[in-house]
Amino acid sequence: MSTPSTPSLPSTPALELLARGAAIPAHPLALHADGTFDERRQRALTRYYLASGAGGAAVAVHTTQFEIREPAVGLFRPVLELAAETIDTEAGRPFVKVAGACGYTAQAVAEATTAAELGYDAVLLSPAVPGADEKGLLERARAVGEVLPVIGFYLQEAVGGRYLSPGFWSAFTDLPNTAAVKIAPFDRYRTADVVRAVAAADRAGEVALYTGNDDDIVGDLLTPYGTANGPQRWFAGGLLGQWAVWTSSAVTLLDDVRLARAGDHAAMVRCLARRTELTDANSAVFDVRGAFRGCIAGVHEVLRRQGLLANIRCLDPAETLSPGQAEEITRVAAAYPWLTDDAFVAEHLDAWLS
Repeated sequence: MSTPSTPSLPSTPALELLARGAAIPAHPLALHADGTFDERRQRALTRYYLASGAGGAAVAVHTTQFEIREPAVGLFRPVLELAAETIDTEAGRPFVKVAGACGYTAQAVAEATTAAELGYDAVLLSPAVPGADEKGLLERARAVGEVLPVIGFYLQEAVGGRYLSPGFWSAFTDLPNTAAVKIAPFDRYRTADVVRAVAAADRAGEVALYTGNDDDIVGDLLTPYGTANGPQRWFAGGLLGQWAVWTSSAVTLLDDVRLARAGDHAAMVRCLARRTELTDANSAVFDVRGAFRGCIAGVHEVLRRQGLLANIRCLDPAETLSPGQAEEITRVAAAYPWLTDDAFVAEHLDAWLS
């Protein structure tokens, strides 16, 4: 166990909401057919998440496409700035603005500094740092935490993650500016390892758990984890690429989960039925059959069908749907009527695009 550290997280409405738990979609990137930034539809997406009742949005993360950082693209700051401006002007309530940060320490600190300048509340810190050991990752997180509160990220190996030990996660939790940990290894064993490791840390009670396991969202949210040194731990909410689509339904689902956890039997039955259905839907959207190659395009395809996006264009024009993926999205949308929010989007789309 690490040496106890003095908490230094600021007390703000947004961070208090993050601690309580929220539905936080990972914000996609809207592009014109020629690959240039579509600011009108980008703003419409942010408005959609606000209107859906989401508790926050994560911007400049994988779903936003890491290539926004490339000098030839130059969209890192514009994308963060547009989302922050829209939220600050239109939210009218606490809303957690999360910025993704990547790379080695200097890059991650610079990106966190940009996010802080734009009024973001926390940084989701990518663990994909080639050659860095766990000590180096902790030092990087400490440096970023001096700029903004940090959300740790356990990423599945299929999309660039790596194994990180329970000792790493206990030490990460004890960093003074760790606000939350997003657990997304898509692995039950490793998920349980991280929950126990966080619970064993001195700052366990100050660090929220968020599921990023899009393959079993409801399972994570419904499961109490017993711990050796304290009370049961629950996932507070989800920070998810899956929740970038059908977001108002995702917010309703999280509300139902809370009812189920409070003892509502009917809500528990609904949630258990929807557990496997949401996993099936995620398989289609994230292109599991295609080894996740079409995961961003799958998110875009759902939003395109609803009119929020004009196309499924990614910064890499070769990044597109896998064979059969569109048909799978059609199948799950028809099979699970509770999942979709097409009527909600249709009712408000013109206003969001104005």
